[in-house]
Amino acid sequence: MAERVTATKEALELIEKLKNMHGDLMFHQSGGCCDGSSPMCYPKGELRVGDSDVFLGSIGDTPFYISKDQYEYWKHTQLIIDVVDGRGGMFSLEGPEGKRFLTRSRVFTEEEWKTLNEQA
Repeated sequence: MAERVTATKEALELIEKLKNMHGDLMFHQSGGCCDGSSPMCYPKGELRVGDSDVFLGSIGDTPFYISKDQYEYWKHTQLIIDVVDGRGGMFSLEGPEGKRFLTRSRVFTEEEWKTLNEQA
């Protein structure tokens, strides 16, 4: 089964560390502005999601959202959340850890795309 969002081992480890520090978390794929196009990590419920957001799935038992407009651009790709050294989004929880989440992507295969459309 194809997943719309996945995470690397390193990202999952950082998510667990942040959960231990902050409790339940949530992600929202930033669409630009001051934080670029970064996956932003927040304490669960700190960022309001609504009708203009799409739930992509969960990584590390943590919900991951993206705006509908941005989803339309990225719907043919799987988002792969990774972590690298450095400071990222100023509002994201991982910043003080000297790490930043990073979105990588790959285009779904025709078979995966068909499966995803059937699931919808």
